[in-house]
Amino acid sequence: MFMGEFHHNLDEKNRVIIPAKLRANLGERFIITQGLEGCLFVYPLKEWDKITKKLNGLPFTKKDARTFSRFFISGATECIFDKMGRVNIPYPLIKYANLKRELIIIGVNDRIELWSKERWEKYLDENSSTFETIAENLFLGDEDA
Repeated sequence: MFMGEFHHNLDEKNRVIIPAKLRANLGERFIITQGLEGCLFVYPLKEWDKITKKLNGLPFTKKDARTFSRFFISGATECIFDKMGRVNIPYPLIKYANLKRELIIIGVNDRIELWSKERWEKYLDENSSTFETIAENLFLGDEDA
């Protein structure tokens, strides 16, 4: 499980250090792809395999299935860490996520997300007033929540 928020910088060669706490669960090889809300998703190969199996099960005759598969898989790239625990982020992904120098790295259960500092702050500002309502709706009828 991935969790936590970390602040790191993208260096001049488009590399970022992934915190050791998160790196340990990613494995040697992992996938970075275009995420939702303008961030990047980072998956261990095991989780990526689960997602691609689900995508492969969608009917190719459905336009939404084709559109999402193209978006999600075309931006995907397999990555490895260098000796310093850094990963090189390809330029198309940097452009998609509008990554500048300051990054926010968050653990979100089965994946890691990479956000530009500006987008992350904007996302939090735009959604902070709705978190309680969202939680109520998601856990409606759940006596243990």
